[in-house]
Amino acid sequence: MRRYDLDWLRVIVFGLLIFYHVGMFFVPWGFHIKNNIIYPDIRWPMLFVNQWRLPILFVISGMGTYYALSKRNVWQFSGERIKRLLLPLLVGMSLIVPPQVYFERIANGQFSGSYFDFWPAFAFDGVYPEGNISWHHLWFLPYLLIFSLVLLPLFVYLRRHPTSPLLKTMNTLAKKPFGLFCLIIPLYLWESLLEPFFPSTHALWGDWFNVVNYLTLFLFGFLLISVKDSFWNTVLENRRKYLYAGAVGFTLLIGLRILFEDSTLIHFIEAGFKVFNLWAWILALFGYAAAYLNKPSKVLSYANESVYPFYILHQTITIAIGFYLMDLTWGFWSKFILMSVGTFAGSWLIYELGIRRWRLIRPLFGLKPKAARQTLQSGNLAP
Repeated sequence: MRRYDLDWLRVIVFGLLIFYHVGMFFVPWGFHIKNNIIYPDIRWPMLFVNQWRLPILFVISGMGTYYALSKRNVWQFSGERIKRLLLPLLVGMSLIVPPQVYFERIANGQFSGSYFDFWPAFAFDGVYPEGNISWHHLWFLPYLLIFSLVLLPLFVYLRRHPTSPLLKTMNTLAKKPFGLFCLIIPLYLWESLLEPFFPSTHALWGDWFNVVNYLTLFLFGFLLISVKDSFWNTVLENRRKYLYAGAVGFTLLIGLRILFEDSTLIHFIEAGFKVFNLWAWILALFGYAAAYLNKPSKVLSYANESVYPFYILHQTITIAIGFYLMDLTWGFWSKFILMSVGTFAGSWLIYELGIRRWRLIRPLFGLKPKAARQTLQSGNLAP
């Protein structure tokens, strides 16, 4: 059955990504360029979103893979994934990301001259951060491509064997209100034992915590959608419980970080709060989306197609606007609103006038030809 709520969640979460990256301009966390005044308190609402934003995207992507495999054989699926993920990645690294590196180098006094002096003479000189070649915010694409191909044999087996022990166990867990919280056990192991030794780099190689953690969430998405109504009925009926659990989990997480200094013991406690919190919010979001968003609309149809190009384009526009605002004496809200509106408007103009209408340009940004548009359920799961 068509799940419009998954499409809506995907669109909403990537819409939040734009606000999140604008917020990165103002908080103490590392980012490519920074405002002249840092606002530390903004990190709390950003931390709330950050806990579940990426995990739910990988879960949704795993769900989309289930639908994609229903209409493709192994070779068709592999070829489609390479075309839909690798081609936009290469285009992004060649044309979309270099301006971000350029503005960062200018802001840090590491380069002087026009962009045409920078590209291509310096844009492809060495690997970032020492050099300039990078996929920056597009890291999601190579991770998703590798996860799709690595787990493909398992996915094919599970689709052909719906009564396998793994799916029987998942079906049993999914029928109980809090049975799905058993899935946080591997997430806790990765968070407590891997994360301290492999901080997030998004460089793929050596980024072992992110690789293992997101691979697990991607697999969870496939397993959850495989048990169908057992999952959807449970999250729909218990969404309020998951909402309360998420509120408690986030409160405990924030309280722990405010009241206690980091230590080995605190790390293991915090890891538990973190995975409980993010999983509760993911289940709550699925539940509320199933209750209120599982219906079609013209807005959803347009947004569902445009979200991939928006994802590819947005951070370059955000950084370009931020570069010209960073040293102005304006307050937070003036800059935040201008950067947010400017990023959405700039992404929309480029999408509407430069991508959507052009048959040869569409595949470069992960879109199907106009006559063959597809929904998330038939494979449009990227980014």
